[in-house]
Amino acid sequence: MAMKVEIKDNKLFIEIDLEKPTRSSSGKTLVVASTHGNMVTTAQVDGKPVTVGLNAYIKP
Repeated sequence: MAMKVEIKDNKLFIEIDLEKPTRSSSGKTLVVASTHGNMVTTAQVDGKPVTVGLNAYIKP
């Protein structure tokens, strides 16, 4: 999983690779992109790194 994060014009842009849909742990959705928890990024606000936790899913 590759994720690119950047800040432009006071907006946070996140680019993440899509994965083959896999069942979530509850089985209710199919996950297509995830950071699998929180990830510290290279993007910074006030000199501090931005942490992102992302899940993208579809309903079967």
